[in-house]
Amino acid sequence: MATTAQWVAGARVRTLPNSIAPVIVGAGAAAAVDQFNWWASLLALVVSLALQVGVNYANDYSDGIRGTDDRRVGPLRLVASGVAPAAQVRLAAFVCFAVAGVAGLVLVALTGYWWLVTVGVVSVAAAWFYTGGPRPYGYAGWGEVVVFVFFGPVAVLGTLYVQTGQLTWAGVAGAVALGCISASVLVTNNLRDLPTDSASGKITLAVRLGDRPTRRLYVLLVAVPFLVSVVGAIWSPWLLLGLPAAFLAAPAARTVTGGATGMALIPVLRDTSFAMLLWAVLAGLGLALS
Repeated sequence: MATTAQWVAGARVRTLPNSIAPVIVGAGAAAAVDQFNWWASLLALVVSLALQVGVNYANDYSDGIRGTDDRRVGPLRLVASGVAPAAQVRLAAFVCFAVAGVAGLVLVALTGYWWLVTVGVVSVAAAWFYTGGPRPYGYAGWGEVVVFVFFGPVAVLGTLYVQTGQLTWAGVAGAVALGCISASVLVTNNLRDLPTDSASGKITLAVRLGDRPTRRLYVLLVAVPFLVSVVGAIWSPWLLLGLPAAFLAAPAARTVTGGATGMALIPVLRDTSFAMLLWAVLAGLGLALS
C-alpha cells in the first residue's frame, strides 16, 4: 500500500503550476475589463487542478501497465514501482476527473454557458487518452500540441469567458504565452525520457525530432511569454511586470542548451514550472492594473 507521501509524489505536485497559471492569467484578463468574478475563478481553478492531478494519475496507470516506465529516469511512478496497485491509481484518476466534472457543472449552471459542458467532456477525454486507450496520442508525438491547446486557449480563455462572456486581446495573448510555456515543460520531460521512450516504442515529439531540435524547441517555447510581455506592453505597459520571471527561465534554458540529460534535467522541469507560475502572477497583476 502506498503511503500518503508516495501518492503525493505520484500526483507530481511540481506540475501543478501548469493548472494554476492559466487561471491566474484568465482572471487577470477578466479584471482588465472590470469583470473579475472570484467564485468563477475559484471554480475554474478547481476544475483545472483536478484535471491536472487526474491526468498525472492516468498517465501513471497507463504507462505502468504498458511497461513504459520500467526503466524510467525521474520521479516515482506508483504503478511501475509497485507501491500501489494499478486499479487504485486508475480509481484515483477517475475520482479527480469526477471532481473536475462536478465543479465544471456548477460553474456552467451558475453562468448559463451550457455549451462549455462539451469543452469539459473533451478535456477529460484528452486527459485520459494522452497515454490511455488503444492508440494514445502521447505515443504518437501529439502531446505538446494538446498541452498547448488545453493549458493555453482552453484554460485561459475559458476562465476569461465564464466571467466576461467575451474574449479579449489580452486573454488571447496570455493564452498563447501559457500554452507555449506549458508545452515547454512537457518538451523537457520528453527530452529527459528520450532514450527510454525510444527503446520502449513511445514515439514522443522528442523522439521524432531528435535531441538537438528538441532543445531548440524548448528555448523557443519558453521565450514566448516574455515576448508577449514586451510586445503587449505597447498596449498595456503593466505587462512588463512579467519580465522578472526570466530570471528563473534563463538558467533552465542554459541547462537545456548546455546538453544536460537524464536526472540533470529535473531542475529544468522545476524552474520552468515556477517561471511559468511567476510570470502568470506578475502578468495577471499587470493585466488587472491595466
